[in-house]
Amino acid sequence: MSESSGSTAVPSPSATSSAASSAAEPSSAELITRLTQQSTELIRGELKLAQAEMTEKAKHAGVGAGLFGGAGLIALYGVGALIATIILALSLLMPAWLAALIVTVVLFAIAGVVALIGKKQVSQATPAAPKQAIDGVKRDIDTVKGGTSA
Repeated sequence: MSESSGSTAVPSPSATSSAASSAAEPSSAELITRLTQQSTELIRGELKLAQAEMTEKAKHAGVGAGLFGGAGLIALYGVGALIATIILALSLLMPAWLAALIVTVVLFAIAGVVALIGKKQVSQATPAAPKQAIDGVKRDIDTVKGGTSA
């Protein structure tokens, strides 16, 4: 009686370790699900990081562009002061109105030359179509047509 009442089925140590290992190790489906979720989270995290980085760079670029604009404005004021200085220096040799007139005529002459150079550059850029490339394609088409019909 002691044997039947006292004997309970005790699993062997190898059976216990295999049962524990199968419970501790996830199935392939669970691993694939985790991989998919973690990959998605990783990609979202990387995109958020990239977005934050680009936002920060855009802020720096905006500040830099503003500073360049400010520098250009200050340089424009500097050019105005330089012109006034030239007029004042010339006024030591001649009447002030004549000095101002000479500087004005020189500035308009420089502006005219720069405008003519700019007009020449713009005329070389028009028409906007790539003429040489179009001519090349037309020659290629004519060559292919001549080769297939012959």
